[in-house]
Amino acid sequence: MTPRRLAYLGTPDMAVPPLQALVDAGHDVAVVVTRPDRRRGRGGATSASPVKEAAEGLGIPVVDDHRQLVGGGVDLGVVVAYGRIIPADVLAAVPMVNLHFSLLPRWRGAAPVERAILAGDAVTGVCVMKVEEGLDTGPVYLREEASIGADDDLATLRDRLVGVGSRLLVDALSGPLPEPEAQTGEVTYAEKIDPAELELHWDRPAVDLDRVVRLGRAWTTFRDRRLRVLAARPDGPAPVGPPGSVDGEVVATGDGGLRLATVQPEGKGAMAAAAWLRGVRLDPGERLGRS
Repeated sequence: MTPRRLAYLGTPDMAVPPLQALVDAGHDVAVVVTRPDRRRGRGGATSASPVKEAAEGLGIPVVDDHRQLVGGGVDLGVVVAYGRIIPADVLAAVPMVNLHFSLLPRWRGAAPVERAILAGDAVTGVCVMKVEEGLDTGPVYLREEASIGADDDLATLRDRLVGVGSRLLVDALSGPLPEPEAQTGEVTYAEKIDPAELELHWDRPAVDLDRVVRLGRAWTTFRDRRLRVLAARPDGPAPVGPPGSVDGEVVATGDGGLRLATVQPEGKGAMAAAAWLRGVRLDPGERLGRS
């Protein structure tokens, strides 16, 4: 049957465009479920999730407990980056589909876009799948591939996948759901990115370090202070010297050089790497990273 009343479960910015796409396509989104408001700062003020703000702007009621869907008169739940496990008893009462940003069963879990970049995958994609009690184990209704370019960072790839996924979700719900297909192939898991994984270890190859930089929060150290590397690219052979040595804007790595483009010193704003290097005036033999 074609779903008539939907519940939408989501939280971050990337879950807003699919909600808007469903509304624009004429679907009856009866309620939105998202995380509770969070306290910010010392004044006791709270902030709503991006999905809650969007839902209120669309005039859709918002709740913060998925158990409120049971007996609530919705035909189907749509899950996009919700961030919470939905228990079996709720799924038994309200069938749900999930928009997942990978080609399942590759990269099940919380950080599929980040892990695809770190692994150097050339292709990823989006799946509309049935929600089961297991972690992203359900059969897939629709899927679509998307390439990962050498210049794609987390923001650009995520935006493109959200666009593909919004369209795919609307297609899936435009009539009766298609017959789902069981996932096949090697299973991999996309655990959340640990902050320690974002440190640039200069003895690693330049291509690996470039992938870390493309996640947007990479960092190294210089003179015992943290230095964020916001943009960089692999650039030919490594300069002479041990990993972390700098020649111009190129840093020596375990294999090849990494040319710094934009950096952010601790306590300062982002700036061109060339300007930062002119200002700090590296001493002979001075390197980036922990010695």
